[in-house]
Amino acid sequence: MLKTLFLSPPSFDGFDGGAGSRYQAKREITSYWFPTWLAQPAALVPGSRLIDAPPHHQTQEDVLKIAKEYELVIMHTSTPSLANDVECARQIKVQNPSVKIGFIGAHVAVLPEQTLRENKLIDFVCRHEFDYTCKELAEDRPWSEIKGLSWRDEEGRLQRTEDRELVPNWDAMPGVFRTYADNLDITKYFIGYLLHPYVSFYTGRGCPAKCTFCLWPQTIGGHAYRTKSPECVGREMDEAKAIWGDKVREYMFDDDTFTINEKRAIEISKHMKRLNLTWSCNARAHVKYETLKELRDNGLRLLLVGFESGNQEILNRIKKGIKLEMAREFMANCKKLGIKVHGTFIIGLPVENPRTVQETIDFAKELDPHTIQVSIAAPYPGTELYDQALANGWFARESLISGSGIQTSTLQYEEMSTSQIEDAVERMYRSFYFRPRKIASIVGEMLQDRQMLVRRLREGGEFFAYLKERKEQSRLRGVEAAS
Repeated sequence: MLKTLFLSPPSFDGFDGGAGSRYQAKREITSYWFPTWLAQPAALVPGSRLIDAPPHHQTQEDVLKIAKEYELVIMHTSTPSLANDVECARQIKVQNPSVKIGFIGAHVAVLPEQTLRENKLIDFVCRHEFDYTCKELAEDRPWSEIKGLSWRDEEGRLQRTEDRELVPNWDAMPGVFRTYADNLDITKYFIGYLLHPYVSFYTGRGCPAKCTFCLWPQTIGGHAYRTKSPECVGREMDEAKAIWGDKVREYMFDDDTFTINEKRAIEISKHMKRLNLTWSCNARAHVKYETLKELRDNGLRLLLVGFESGNQEILNRIKKGIKLEMAREFMANCKKLGIKVHGTFIIGLPVENPRTVQETIDFAKELDPHTIQVSIAAPYPGTELYDQALANGWFARESLISGSGIQTSTLQYEEMSTSQIEDAVERMYRSFYFRPRKIASIVGEMLQDRQMLVRRLREGGEFFAYLKERKEQSRLRGVEAAS
């Protein structure tokens, strides 16, 4: 085996771009997902090391000291962070020219040859579902025999093997908990709506939904939801309990649509109840009341739900597959059962205008989930939204983030400019959170739990700093446009 380092490199302060999350940008408050995309192949490579620099506040110098010992470095990258990650790779190469460095992630899965042509120091990229490609690289197999690989040969020519099939047997895929425990400090990971410390992970990959904006199913995981059996997940939870005991306050099933197979979700939830574990998961707004009740009785605390928009026409355009009335009924059921909901919304979807923005704001206030996240529509390469934006001339700029890592709008429409889209994000946050009832709810939560009190005070400061930075960003955009 080659001595292998899996690396999520240092980036913008607060930038969470190396995880399995969809939001590759600096967030409103300190938020870090576990680096599952890297941890999964690392679990397949005995003796490998995983470095997740951003949440551990490791600098470029820290990473260089570690990387000099390795023969193979595999880095996770994203469209917004690519230039930054290439610079990190360059510095690693400077100190050790013989090291082989390659990239994984959605961006290089879609644009492998372009990435290699434009960045000649990168030796290879792994396309699409890359776990076993990484394993075979670490085993030092001939690159020409490794499926799913694009690389630069000794003469500088680009080479490519056939695509690798999607992982068919997820029960054979090792769990990531031991990799986490050996390489990461779980107390460094924060998500505003999850208990701390938490642990997030996957029990499968792929999503049958066809949302036009969603990155991972269209670039890596595919639309077939391939899963571990409930029995396998139960064994992994036994391992988690043995590793952390009661230190982990919440487990987050980060599968895109964990509840799509309600029977399987219920069977897994029985293992969570058996182990007395609190848990959360992603869900679509169509889970039946009876299923929600059983999941709650088995330890479910919170659901992360993508509502996206309050305008049905926009939901239809993005192929969300839900109706507004369905979402209303779902939220009513969750409230009746005492299940908290973190609702996510997107501003700037085709073809947003001031009226549809207001409908989304009003819809969020009507649903009144426990917490919300408001993102700007991000047309990543490889998604249907990206192709639509190209075909319709919606692109106003290229960069998905500002120089500090905050998400910016790259899209504009006839009735909605990029600055209006960006301003609408702040307006929605203020409209939702600065209501007497919501403020009272947050204060009540803080008074009941001292840890929550400390967290919410910190997050409040970060949130207002975020709004201030976004406001300054909008001002600079205005000055730029005027000149």
